[in-house]
Amino acid sequence: MAQFFDAIDDKHAAMIAAQPVFFVATAAADGRINLSPKGYDVFRVLGPNRVGWLDLAGSGNETHAHLMADGRVTVMFCNFQQPAQILRLYGTAVPVLPADEEWNALLAQFVLLPGTRQIFDMAVDCVQTSCGYGVPFMTLEGERHTLTKLHAAAQPDEWVAKAASRTQSIDGLPVRPTDRYLAGDSEALAGTIGD
Repeated sequence: MAQFFDAIDDKHAAMIAAQPVFFVATAAADGRINLSPKGYDVFRVLGPNRVGWLDLAGSGNETHAHLMADGRVTVMFCNFQQPAQILRLYGTAVPVLPADEEWNALLAQFVLLPGTRQIFDMAVDCVQTSCGYGVPFMTLEGERHTLTKLHAAAQPDEWVAKAASRTQSIDGLPVRPTDRYLAGDSEALAGTIGD
């Protein structure tokens, strides 16, 4: 049975911290609804009603476009172990880019990864938990390092030029591309193999 809360409590924060993947859903007034899976250790509970996540450049920038147009966002976590549980955070968020005044203070909460283009800063107005009885058991085999390796190998000028060329979503909504390449912690990639 679903339960609703006005803020993130310690049990919610522990459940969130234990999950290796989360999902971000956004939409604008018109166009497609976007649902993005996110991995890596990039999500932080910043307070009872505030969370943030580091965002790496990928195939699109739909979350940014939708948040600039509408602001609404839902973030979902599923516990693939015991106890069965789904946790959703509802609220509004803004993208914070390296050129923004808030960037440095927000970045201090994260470990910078290669290819970081922005941090999403979310005001949480509702937390919902539900049973998750239909969610299967799954075991994490490991992080996929392909994306961070790709970004770490990029030439900074080419990376920025590519980011600058992506000025709209798939539905034509505007995005603010980052103006700089952020190298991240190359030692975090040392010793990774495979993918």
